[in-house]
Amino acid sequence: MGYHTFDVSRADKLEDAGRRYRFLSAEELLWALSLSPDEVVADFGSGTGFFTDDVAPHASAVHAVDLQEEMHDYYREKGVPENVALVTSDVSDLPFDDGAIDAAFSTMTYHEFASDASLAEIRRVLGPDGRLVVVDWAATGTGDFGPPLDERYEAAEAAAALRDAGFTIDHEAVRPETFLLIATLE
Repeated sequence: MGYHTFDVSRADKLEDAGRRYRFLSAEELLWALSLSPDEVVADFGSGTGFFTDDVAPHASAVHAVDLQEEMHDYYREKGVPENVALVTSDVSDLPFDDGAIDAAFSTMTYHEFASDASLAEIRRVLGPDGRLVVVDWAATGTGDFGPPLDERYEAAEAAAALRDAGFTIDHEAVRPETFLLIATLE
């Protein structure tokens, strides 16, 4: 397990579209995932479902995975799309069959679960040609937004961890506050 999880009492901040889309737009996430309508997707660290909601219309099913049941409670109150299943689980111990997921993504949560065990588990549940999109706060950022700098990873560090776990990095972008990685299974 990485560092602390997001404080549920501040969950309303996760629904601030102006703030969230400043660092990752729905269009960029959908481009990175490159989904077809019949694919099954997992959102690791789904929180209130902000980005899950953007992905759901473009997939057959989405598993919103979060460690905190309270985040799922918030999402239920907000309204969960019909094709979204709420899954309370640590990323290092996912309740999915081998190869059951076509694509997965993590938006601003990689730093919370980054570990060899979590990456091995993601690799296990992704099917052939599975894609993983990671967008997270960069250790090279200012620290004005997101978690403290000492809880963040550099893009190169995250990419190396993914390679070590058996992924190929197809795309890497580093911005002032965040990074984006698109990885596929080797």
